[in-house]
Amino acid sequence: MQAFEPAATAVLLATFGVLLVLAVVFSRVTERIPVPVALVFLLIGMVAGSRSLSLIDFNNFFAAFRIGTIALVLILFDGGMNTAMPALRRVIKPAGVLATFGVIGTALLVGVAGRVAGFSWPEALLIGAIVSSTDAAAVFSVLRGSSLHLKKRVGATLEVESGINDPMAFILTLILTQNLLVPGSLVLWQIPLDIVLQIAVGTATGFAIGRGGRWFISRIRVQAGGLYPAVTLALAFLAFGVPTLLHGSGFLSVYIAGLVLGDGELPYRNSLYRVHDAAAWLSQIVLFMLLGLLVAPQELLEAGWAGVGIALFLTFIARPVVVAFFLLPFKYQPREVAYISWVGLRGAVPIVLATYPVLVLAPGAAQIFLVVFFIVVLSAVLPGATVSWVARKLGLEKLEPPIAPALLAIESRQHLTGDLLHFYVDDDVAVHDVTIEDLALPETAAVTVVVRGNALVPAHPKTTILSGDHVYLIARPEDRGFIQLLFGRPEEE
Repeated sequence: MQAFEPAATAVLLATFGVLLVLAVVFSRVTERIPVPVALVFLLIGMVAGSRSLSLIDFNNFFAAFRIGTIALVLILFDGGMNTAMPALRRVIKPAGVLATFGVIGTALLVGVAGRVAGFSWPEALLIGAIVSSTDAAAVFSVLRGSSLHLKKRVGATLEVESGINDPMAFILTLILTQNLLVPGSLVLWQIPLDIVLQIAVGTATGFAIGRGGRWFISRIRVQAGGLYPAVTLALAFLAFGVPTLLHGSGFLSVYIAGLVLGDGELPYRNSLYRVHDAAAWLSQIVLFMLLGLLVAPQELLEAGWAGVGIALFLTFIARPVVVAFFLLPFKYQPREVAYISWVGLRGAVPIVLATYPVLVLAPGAAQIFLVVFFIVVLSAVLPGATVSWVARKLGLEKLEPPIAPALLAIESRQHLTGDLLHFYVDDDVAVHDVTIEDLALPETAAVTVVVRGNALVPAHPKTTILSGDHVYLIARPEDRGFIQLLFGRPEEE
């Protein structure tokens, strides 16, 4: 073995490096062709592991499950940190209902479709459980990685639902896999107890780690700012590991820990967010490529008809019926219900869950894995490729100002009392065509710089603010309301 090193490792790393570069380069295709970027990563993995190329020979489901779990932890933690607490409070009830009862309803309906497709009831229900939750990685990448700006309630509902519905799918998958291994072992009255226990432990642990992490980070003093992301990564792994060992939902805990942590003051906040954003994107690339390596394209033909039928049933019947039924009490508009129904994206989570029956050698697990893989791919091609087009057709896309070509940020270990605000100027705001010296700003506020096209314009008193400018100001929190009367709504960071 030693005689082949370090050459074997060098070949592996070089090959993987090339695949990473290709994944990033080909992801630009999604700017012109409306296909979710995750599907590009998945297809590159499939091609790299195909029998014709065999660039990487990978068929280790144990490694895939572990690496996939780590990747999902990083993705969910980043998703939680980027979820605004006000948005969560606004949609937690409908999103929570979809994440629990909606997942159960979807699993049952898809189970019926699986039975019609020729699977036994235990196998069909297991397929339904595995694909019952929407995927956080897919939803986050589509809604945040594109130029799509949805109306707040719709976008928040989709994001929060995808962030908290994995635990229910995971619980159902474990229970139904055990039933497949030992037929007749399913005890219906125990399922609600298991669900309540996992959710309760996951929620409590995630909240405790998030709050404790905020307290710890605010008091720890380290020499290098780059060590703070190490602390937040540690919190993410603790948020998954601790509740899982306590028979709670680690995935729910991770999302809540990220949510609570991001809602507080953090040192070097912008840098922390960039680190976790990069970690989440790298996790998506690695995760989808790795899962793509597990399946050769020719193997999918074996599950083709069953996969197509169940995927179409899930997209056009199961998901719309469940969403329409469970959102009925929350007075969503029909077009909002239609869009939430359509953007029920499946991604890495179902494929990772589908590896579990294979690991425990459950009967029919290999065929189930292929069917789930097929469902995920079709979910990416059908709803995933049309999310922007459907949003425009339903009138759910909100107008947003163009993104500033330059982003200014202040990094500090200590919490600063002042705010750095930035605004986009159009013809309708009061400061349009006004010089900086003529602005009626409070004494505690000042314009710092103006971004005009690709140029940074110094904030001289005689500088005139023009339409299309991005203006940055320093102000105290108590001045924010008055400044918004002049400049309008601040741009989001």
